[in-house]
Amino acid sequence: MTDNRVVDPTKPSSARIYDFFLGGKDNYEVDREAAAKILEVWPTVASGVHHNRDFMTRAVRALSDLGIRQFLDIGTGIPTEPNLHQTAQELNPAARVVYVDNDPLVLAYAHALMASTAEGKVAYIDADATDPHAILSAPAFAETLNLEEPVAVSLIAVLHFIRDEQDPRGIVDTLMNAMAPGSYLVISHITADFDPETMRRALATYRASGVHAQNRNRDEVTRLFDGYELLDPGVVGVHRWRPRSELPEWRDAEAGCWAGVARKS
Repeated sequence: MTDNRVVDPTKPSSARIYDFFLGGKDNYEVDREAAAKILEVWPTVASGVHHNRDFMTRAVRALSDLGIRQFLDIGTGIPTEPNLHQTAQELNPAARVVYVDNDPLVLAYAHALMASTAEGKVAYIDADATDPHAILSAPAFAETLNLEEPVAVSLIAVLHFIRDEQDPRGIVDTLMNAMAPGSYLVISHITADFDPETMRRALATYRASGVHAQNRNRDEVTRLFDGYELLDPGVVGVHRWRPRSELPEWRDAEAGCWAGVARKS
């Protein structure tokens, strides 16, 4: 696997900033500087990032319990354990996972992402979430996933980096239209609904660092699931989707994201 692009250490990356908030070490000074500025206006952002990771794990476990054995994870990010395939293959060693990201540093760590069980399979596609056709037409996609069987499409903490004019709903539908009935859609998305002023300042700081990000309210996030059957408890705070234990209301602003899982009929 080769890539003609090089990592630019002078420009912050959303994947590397995310890695920093998760406590990872695969980030540069420019990413840490951007993260520090975000922390100044959104002090609980690292907790929110961990809430997203925990949601991913709970969603994968719930879907595995429903018999899902194939996953398409878009906006993969730098490997941080447990990765999606580790959770899925722990429950079913034959699970098959395709990861997608367009950060050359993520590509450099693809070997870690693809450490599959012998029974299953894991692949990585270097592609942009805004070009779903490139994802669906990639050889690794067809070699790994059987589209005659259901697939869970994971878009966790990625759609808020896509502008309205890039048609996030169209991206969702293009991906889901390619999937068999019984497939699932998993989304988490930044929102200003819980703490408008903090989120306004945080997103302005992201943009000033050269990383586009935008919030969407609960109605806008819910519309991304139109046409699909939401699982209980519907679109809720990312930390409130089937939590292992109840959390106090003040944690809502800390999480700062809506999340949901829905089934394609």
